[in-house]
Amino acid sequence: MEGDRGVRKIFSRSSSVFTNHRYCQGRTVNYLPVTSVFCMGAPRCSRLLLVYHTLFFATTLYKFATASGNLCNGTASILCSSEEADTPITRFQRYLRIKTAHPEPDYSSAVSFLTSQAHSIGLQHQILEFSPGKPLLILAWPGSDPSLPSLLFNSHLDSVPAESSKWIHPPFAAIRTPDGRIYARGAQDDKCIGMQYLEAIRNLKEKDFTPTRTIHLSYVPDEEIGGFEGFAKFAGSKVFEDLNVGFMLDEGQASPGDEFRVFYADRMPWEVKIKAKGPPGHGSRMYDNSAMENLMKSIEVISKFRESHFDAVKSGEAANSEVISINPVYLKAGVPSLTGFAMNLQPSEAEAGFDLRLIPTADPDEMRRRIAQEWAPAARNMSYEIKEKGSLRDNMGRPMMTPTDDSNPWWLVFEQAITSAGGKLAKPEILASTTDSRFVRQKGIPVLGFSPMTNTPILLHDHNEHLQDTVYMRGIKIYESLISSLSSFTESSKG
Repeated sequence: MEGDRGVRKIFSRSSSVFTNHRYCQGRTVNYLPVTSVFCMGAPRCSRLLLVYHTLFFATTLYKFATASGNLCNGTASILCSSEEADTPITRFQRYLRIKTAHPEPDYSSAVSFLTSQAHSIGLQHQILEFSPGKPLLILAWPGSDPSLPSLLFNSHLDSVPAESSKWIHPPFAAIRTPDGRIYARGAQDDKCIGMQYLEAIRNLKEKDFTPTRTIHLSYVPDEEIGGFEGFAKFAGSKVFEDLNVGFMLDEGQASPGDEFRVFYADRMPWEVKIKAKGPPGHGSRMYDNSAMENLMKSIEVISKFRESHFDAVKSGEAANSEVISINPVYLKAGVPSLTGFAMNLQPSEAEAGFDLRLIPTADPDEMRRRIAQEWAPAARNMSYEIKEKGSLRDNMGRPMMTPTDDSNPWWLVFEQAITSAGGKLAKPEILASTTDSRFVRQKGIPVLGFSPMTNTPILLHDHNEHLQDTVYMRGIKIYESLISSLSSFTESSKG
């Protein structure tokens, strides 16, 4: 697209004809009934032979579907039938069955499915590629006053891997149990909101609602691996600039209680590697400044820093997301041998890695000084590497936090919309982890993280991730209220 080097606009149109396919594991399928496969004329076939062939075919297909995670309609059915009911729940299940888990996410099938859904409710769309093989889908519902800053509702296409052997049901089968639980990778994180946006718009259109502000939906790749080939490039593009976004909603987390959780900031991750060097020696000798001794001293200092922050969490003075956290994630040292490691040899190098999470108000310069002078001092033959996965400050030099008080008119509309839909909000939080929201907050645009799931265990990235069908359906109603309220709000000319 003109103005964006490296971005390829694959497809964009708002009124083309799409075939209404059913989707199973991201593949379009049309199965014939079993009887038509084996016996087109039942009177001529032996009933026994027909039964045998039917059972053989069904058993074979079931084994294949189970092994590949392609059970399409739960325990009650093993066929991806073109006669499957078209409901909000079945559409959600079809999206969940498209395997977009890393390391090989099927983005093309997901985008194809979402595009067909968008077309079915009359939304405009464009498909972009900022990196090869990583499509990004933008949908639009034009408002009656396009001069106003628009709304952006974001979700990501990808999910983390799943260990199938540790799940009750195949993680990409989207099985709905008799008690209404839908088991699938992405059920909570965050294919639920991606489909709820569409279902809410579908319902609003059926009620002849017309938004004042233009509404955009974005479905982005690679959020689970940092977002640098997805939303980061999108946020820096002319395409994003032209959307004129005034406010964005992104993913949040489930709430085990009856109040919805909402997030006004993310903690920022740094990857910290600390390396130590020292003279090698016999394992029986005791001497100063060995690599392991130097590294252990650093680990002790880091552990004391960790304890000082963790104590505030354990005492109830602060939430986990309100303190700086640091956790060791690997330790690398020793001289390999045929039986493991040479136990009588002190190594000349040792290395440890840490996951450091900074709150928005942290001073990045002070943290860099601490790492250089206290955690990895050169005087002890120490060195370090820091990989900062985002900025702590926006384009005006402010901490990247969206106000949740009267100073932010968007917050007041958001809060009222939740109340109008019969919901209650918990105290606004900082998200302990990191989302694509940071790329938009960095531009000074207000963003809230929100996923309408109450009375739901937090299972993102966990085995047996699932979502209750009633919780999912209630979420659609919540988004109806949010979309209609936010898109009708005109008092903030700035957005």
